[in-house]
Amino acid sequence: MMFRLRSVNSCLRRLLHGGAVNRDQVLEQLRVCSGEEQVFDVVGKNKAKLTVNHVGCAVEMLWRFQKDKHPLLRTVELVRSHPQFLTLRVLAENKIAHMDDVVLVDTLYNFLRLNVDDHDSLVQHLVSEAWSRLDNFQMASLSKFAICLHDQQLNNSPLMGHITSIVDQKLSTIDDARILSALMLSISPLVSPRLRDALISRATYLLDTMDPSHYNNPRRVLQFLRNIKYSHRPLLDKCNQILLRNIPMMDADNIGIITALYHHLQFDNFDFRLAAKQRLIELIDSSTDPFSFTKMFVVLAPLASPETRERLENKALLLVDELSPLQVLAVAETLEEIQCRNLGLLTKIGTAIQRNIHTYKSVETVRVTQTLYLMHYQNPELFTKLRNILLNFLQHSFFPFEVTMLIRVLSMLPCPQLDDVIISRIDAVVTQCNLSDLSALSYAIAKWVRNDPSYHHNTHSKYVRLLQTLNRCSLERLQTAQRLDLVLEELKYISGDWFEQMMLEEAMAMLQRLMEQINSANVSELALILTRTNHLCPPLMDHIASIVIRDIDKIFYSGVYAILLPFSVMNYDPPQADEFYDVCFQHVTPHISSFEPHLLVLLAYCLALADYFPEVLVKEIFSINFLGRLDSQLETVSDALNMRIRLRLMEFNRAVCLECPEFQVPWFHERYCQQLQKKWNGMTSPVQQNMHKMLAEVLGGNNFIRVSVTTPYFYHIDFECKLDKHLQPLPYKEPSTLQISDKGKVHWGVSSLENMSDELPPGAQRVAVDFLDSKCFCKHSHHMKGDALMRIRHLEILGYRVVQIPHFEWNSMELSTQDAWKEYLKKKLFRELSS
Repeated sequence: MMFRLRSVNSCLRRLLHGGAVNRDQVLEQLRVCSGEEQVFDVVGKNKAKLTVNHVGCAVEMLWRFQKDKHPLLRTVELVRSHPQFLTLRVLAENKIAHMDDVVLVDTLYNFLRLNVDDHDSLVQHLVSEAWSRLDNFQMASLSKFAICLHDQQLNNSPLMGHITSIVDQKLSTIDDARILSALMLSISPLVSPRLRDALISRATYLLDTMDPSHYNNPRRVLQFLRNIKYSHRPLLDKCNQILLRNIPMMDADNIGIITALYHHLQFDNFDFRLAAKQRLIELIDSSTDPFSFTKMFVVLAPLASPETRERLENKALLLVDELSPLQVLAVAETLEEIQCRNLGLLTKIGTAIQRNIHTYKSVETVRVTQTLYLMHYQNPELFTKLRNILLNFLQHSFFPFEVTMLIRVLSMLPCPQLDDVIISRIDAVVTQCNLSDLSALSYAIAKWVRNDPSYHHNTHSKYVRLLQTLNRCSLERLQTAQRLDLVLEELKYISGDWFEQMMLEEAMAMLQRLMEQINSANVSELALILTRTNHLCPPLMDHIASIVIRDIDKIFYSGVYAILLPFSVMNYDPPQADEFYDVCFQHVTPHISSFEPHLLVLLAYCLALADYFPEVLVKEIFSINFLGRLDSQLETVSDALNMRIRLRLMEFNRAVCLECPEFQVPWFHERYCQQLQKKWNGMTSPVQQNMHKMLAEVLGGNNFIRVSVTTPYFYHIDFECKLDKHLQPLPYKEPSTLQISDKGKVHWGVSSLENMSDELPPGAQRVAVDFLDSKCFCKHSHHMKGDALMRIRHLEILGYRVVQIPHFEWNSMELSTQDAWKEYLKKKLFRELSS
């Protein structure tokens, strides 16, 4: 409470602190000033009388007047250039020893806010004096001083380390969320896992006790979590609830900051997105200056309807010439994200970027290049300029993350050969790179390999040497890794052929070596990595299941989806599989209504893969209320996620209809599936063409086989045939053939559902023959995945006998002749059916 009183009227506080009995006329004059000129007038007339408290109050008044103005209307430079401002600086520096702790820190804070240089002797002396008193500071002053050091980019300094130690010792005495959140943000680079957990626990408690209108406190907590790269779901959820209440009072800048933090923390909240969308739509007409419009455009455009997007694009077209280089870049990135097709706006944005191209720093130039490349911007001259600028930045870069970033983007640009500058920079930093950097470098080099015609004539080329170096460094990093959490962070974004072919087995060995470090806090992250690698590792998955069964109460409910995913996707049942699935679902059941709509659909599909259909989940998803919320959410997500969720909902609807008819859920995806069918190109591979020819010979002709059959509930089957009770092929009324397009490409002729309605003779069976490519199996394994098994279940329910042709059998050395293929098909078709 005392901290709030000090914030409201620090000048009065100082008057009382000084113990003055008589009225302080100078202080009273300062307190009634209504502008900077009046403050300077009082200072100028009373130079000889100014005390420590007068100086502190005058500086605070100057910053308060600036803070109350819109950022674009502030006049800090005019204030700093005023002659009496120099007077205040000199007086402050001369009186540092006489300042009490509160005045000392406040004076430093206010001078920094008025853009006094970090290296100015006044700032240096204030910081030095504060350091000498640090152990005696009250928490309010300690928090404010930490903010000052943060502003001076001293987050990793010994001084900040001293503050971190004090916070660790006195954490239980901090009872103000504002003080704690500011300290958390400032000391974030230095916190240990133990202190991190203690800070999170204290913040969780204080957020419940604070005034919920103070939304800057949870925002700083989000920034702390972003800085330490730790998505603590319960705390994120608590922050989100407070922020949701305050959206009607937020401007576009605050909404943009929070949205960006959520993105970094991979936290997506349906209610926040909808509320933010509505608030930003309200702000469109008032966002007329470049600053507020850019902030609003960046957040709203990806969420908006086509009509609102068109309105935003028209407004952007009028403002492009007024935007700063960074604002132009932000708008360009958003246009690429929403796949804008407004040619006039894209051209104008491209022109503005070209005009400002030499003002961008290295990271910004990377963003510019990537954005223009993804927008398919047609300007070879501009891309040549960008390449030269990027190479220049690369030549002078020594940070591994920056070198990696520059090389990754350079590999996007047309260039037949690897530049010597690139090779030298890789050699210089490769031993310092983490796994994510090494993966990105390997991906870039692989692109140059594919595009360089000279590579195939020189197997011992520079490419081979570089790739061998990257492999060696990656192996060393995996073999010497000691902390699982650090490795998981490096593995989070790794993918691609290089990792899968060269590092996957070693990565799995490393994870098994560090298996005892798996716990309730990191198990979800590990499960996601296993899912993405598509590598079945029973020891790891068994250990995950045992931890989940033991510690399910320590896992946030939304993390259960990520944990279940590798088990259902890779079709693996751990020991105590029934208990594992039951424990997981019982944990999420009380929170079903709190799930993000799209995440609940994904969870339901995940469980369906494992042949698990909890009635409460089925009823929730197919309720009118839930489907309405889902539709609203899908209006605010990317096209790719929208398509994925709609597909998963259809697949779950199909699974429930086929496997759980007792739930009486209607099939309502007929029209959706027909639309998908129209978009399907149905192109065949050479393997499938060969298989069609072999099947026709085995069965007795094309009239005994159908290709690309669409079943009820819209499964697509590669081939279908009918066999009578004596295993003799039955002919179709019309022959089914492969269609040849005018470009010479082969397409499946899609069979309609009407043609599927012909009845079978008694004892006959309909046979579905499917070719299974590598996507149907786990990586480096013949273990079939969950979606392929669910497909078998469903086709059998539809009346099919399913014959599957795995790619590793069809393409094996044993089947290298036509006779061998035919014999193989006969065994599959006839012997399996009769068995």
